[in-house]
Amino acid sequence: MEPIQHKAPAKPVPKASTLPDFVLRQFDQQSPQNDHRQLYSILQGGIRQQVLAAGTKLPPTRVLAQALGIARNTVVHVYEQLALEGYVQAGVGRGTYVAAIGPRLADRSAAPPAASGARTALLSRRGSQLVREASAAPLQWGAFTPGVPEVRMFPAQVWSRLQARMLRQHTPDQLTYATGPGDAGLRQAVSEYLQGTRGVVCSPEQVVITSGTQQSLHLVAQLLSDAGDTAWLEDPGYWGARSVFRAHGLQLEPVAVDAEGMAPTAEQLRQPPRLIFVSPSHQYPVGALMGHGRRQQLLDYAAVQGVWVVEDDYDSEFRYGTRPLPALQGLDAHDRVVYLGTFSKTLFPALRIAYLVLPPDLVDGFARALNELFREGQTLQQAVLARFLAEGHYASHIRRMRGVYSARHDALIHAIQQEFGSQLPVIGGDAGLHLVLGLPPHIDDAAVAQAALRAGVTTRPLSLYYLRQPAPTKGLLLGYGAVREEEIGPSFARLAQVVRGFL
Repeated sequence: MEPIQHKAPAKPVPKASTLPDFVLRQFDQQSPQNDHRQLYSILQGGIRQQVLAAGTKLPPTRVLAQALGIARNTVVHVYEQLALEGYVQAGVGRGTYVAAIGPRLADRSAAPPAASGARTALLSRRGSQLVREASAAPLQWGAFTPGVPEVRMFPAQVWSRLQARMLRQHTPDQLTYATGPGDAGLRQAVSEYLQGTRGVVCSPEQVVITSGTQQSLHLVAQLLSDAGDTAWLEDPGYWGARSVFRAHGLQLEPVAVDAEGMAPTAEQLRQPPRLIFVSPSHQYPVGALMGHGRRQQLLDYAAVQGVWVVEDDYDSEFRYGTRPLPALQGLDAHDRVVYLGTFSKTLFPALRIAYLVLPPDLVDGFARALNELFREGQTLQQAVLARFLAEGHYASHIRRMRGVYSARHDALIHAIQQEFGSQLPVIGGDAGLHLVLGLPPHIDDAAVAQAALRAGVTTRPLSLYYLRQPAPTKGLLLGYGAVREEEIGPSFARLAQVVRGFL
């Protein structure tokens, strides 16, 4: 038999007789790691680091087992695993040898040190920008976290009963990957609900169920625009849309918001975008309500210029003192509006069920892309939610929570007046789950928010929601949805003490 051919090793090749010493120096009889894993790690590490060079003969399994005081089968299984992974070669009657695994393409020890100890960036330019400009809050509970509903009052017993029923009656397609635009029963229920409460004009076939508004936005960006296209965004506006559109390579154009919401200038109107993202029924975050005249102007412009209008109707169920204004989509006679809705604000965010209402010609493409890109699931949860709506539990929960949020809204307004009177304005306090406490323009609202967090109160600076910098308006977003009425006064008193330190 011809001897094994291999390249001259860079380091001395341990002989089989000395290999047990190499292992013994590292093998720990008291280690909590099992014998198999420990021996495998020692040999594999030696081979990868080329301390055990190609051609090194491993000792017979019996010899190594006796030297280490472990079962021979353990050594046999380690050798077999190393052979399976290509680290060693074994032949009947000729023993086991370290295989030639080839030169490493990169050697950490040979890499030049980075200047000033800085590590080479691991993220792409796009990824680095996304992380650098991320606006998602690290805390999602407590006074006064914006955008969080009162999840403690969710009718869990009703949901549990419906879920148990669906589990008993489930079909195989409810436990596998989704293959269409969502549960048919939920699409029917959403369509009926939107027609009855939001003035949306749609059939069940126009509804596509998604796993949250962010996923809906990803689909919109991927299917209705290309990198380099322009998107108009309300300024201030929803940071989530900003992040998604930027990640897809869109050019973001901030459009100022006035008392009626998005107000493009004459110059902006001369350069039509591909997408217009608006929240006309309760502008996020300042609460402006877009009147009928401006809505019609926006729709006419979109029809003439071939623009897609993305309507975010995120919390219009909760309006205090007046009835909710119907959705913009209900006025659209040219199929240019993509309507976004979610159950995160009305039920609980962890449910991760939202929906799109699409012009008929877009439905098939969106459904196919949804399954191609995201391999949707939650079909059983969708079926439970469908029953929750169909049996009237959703409408009952909305009515109950509207009263709860109205009382909390009033309590927060009262607390602000008690602490500041008319010194600081309240912006957009007629609907939703938050309001904005205005601050003087010279105040650093981000610094105020940081100081408030140290005092145990969570809030968000209004400047964070602006694309234009420096932000023209300063303030603090105060979410009251998840704060019990009796806790609002004491919590705001702590915040007021912080704010006074900056005035």
